Amino acid sequence: MRLGILGTGMVGQTLGTKLVQIGHTVKLGSRTAGNDKAREWTQAAGKNASQGTFAEAATTGEIVFNCTAGTASLDAIRLAGAENLRGKILIDVANPLDFSKGMPPTLTICNTDSLGERIQAVLPQTKVVKALNTVNCTVMVEPGLVRGEHDVFVCGNDAEARGRVAGMLKEWFGWPSVIDLGDIKAARGTEMLLPLWLQLYSRFQSPHFNFRVVR
Repeated sequence: MRLGILGTGMVGQTLGTKLVQIGHTVKLGSRTAGNDKAREWTQAAGKNASQGTFAEAATTGEIVFNCTAGTASLDAIRLAGAENLRGKILIDVANPLDFSKGMPPTLTICNTDSLGERIQAVLPQTKVVKALNTVNCTVMVEPGLVRGEHDVFVCGNDAEARGRVAGMLKEWFGWPSVIDLGDIKAARGTEMLLPLWLQLYSRFQSPHFNFRVVR
């Protein structure tokens, strides 16, 4: 499958590398073609990896991942172009974290809104599915790094798209438990887990942990 990734940071590169390794063709997108980090990743990831602009990644990808910093996501989406994303699934992995005042960061959007909802609002013809934003990028692609049973969440307005993404998470990355939270408003809750996640990271001094819903 041809996949597009918006963002050249650690999350985008980690997802991109895994997706290339399992046989997909991946284009990593940034504001400008020839981004140094994107070129270095392309050289390391192999022949099925390429890089370009946000718009090129959005056009190329049958499915697109948003792995940009949450404070820059809406600008990146606009540069990617609504027409290039029309009818496609956009998997939103970003969180609205503001590091401008140091650690710990604050949420720029919360309570009555979410980044996932804002992305869906500017992309009404795109099937936005929030997923993977509650775990570290290494755990995203290798959930076995965390011992025992643990969960990942999906939410989005299109039920078929949520189901398809849940299947991808299981097939591509080996997630045994994917909890469907319903429509995109549930992104408010998953994004607001990040302050707790950051406290746990500080306490454990490791990103290799996750949440388990016990019923």
